[in-house]
Amino acid sequence: MSKRQNDHLPISDILKSFVETNKLEHGLNDVQVREAWAELMGSGVNNYTDKVYLQGSKLFVNLSSSVLREELSYGKDKICKMLNEHLGKAIVTEVILK
Repeated sequence: MSKRQNDHLPISDILKSFVETNKLEHGLNDVQVREAWAELMGSGVNNYTDKVYLQGSKLFVNLSSSVLREELSYGKDKICKMLNEHLGKAIVTEVILK
């Protein structure tokens, strides 16, 4: 049986340690990016969005409208900056529209 630590630590430190120990950061980043995409792009874009996922630092977005894909391709850098600002950290380095 392991001994109990008598140190009083803030819950944020404990959760951060848990995430790092169990290597959950990438999965949490993926969820946060998907939520940020839905919030920032609005319902107009979300109606044509089939799938959003993060691989490494690249954000892949599957769109059902080729017209929308072309329109969004002109603002990929701006989308990347908006997502990172919304998340408060640099997670996305490139947006790939499919």
